[in-house]
Amino acid sequence: MLKYAYNLDKIREFCYNRYRKNAEEMHPMTEVVAALIWRDGKFMICQRPAHKARGLLWEFVGGKVEAGESKEQALIRECREELDVPISVGEIFMDVTHKYPDLTVHLTLFNATIAQGEPKKLEHNDIKWIAPSEIPNYDFCPADVEILAKIIERYGSRI
Repeated sequence: MLKYAYNLDKIREFCYNRYRKNAEEMHPMTEVVAALIWRDGKFMICQRPAHKARGLLWEFVGGKVEAGESKEQALIRECREELDVPISVGEIFMDVTHKYPDLTVHLTLFNATIAQGEPKKLEHNDIKWIAPSEIPNYDFCPADVEILAKIIERYGSRI
């Protein structure tokens, strides 16, 4: 007869919580913001530089939220740094969480408009304006896939 009674459910819970805590410490959540900017029925996408993670994939302009910043402030700063344009930040279009091998991102995509000027390629390899029907012609960052599906669902061929 066993000297100690083992509760397998308690052991499983302990192991699961310990694994989850270690996984979170290894890949903490990174808050990221991006802009959905429309012009003449097309929206702006940017190609990541070749030397960065997920190089040459397409994405929405944006970046990490820094300590002490609101999401809206971060998006305004990122658009100024990456495109040299001031923007007006609107409502949230969608937010998603995506786990990459090297990090987990919580991405908030805002509707936004360029207040003035033309976007410049200060950090990106390329900038394009595409219609929702053109989405399949580009390789996007995996975190954007769910967002792109919603754009196709919502706007499809109406734009």
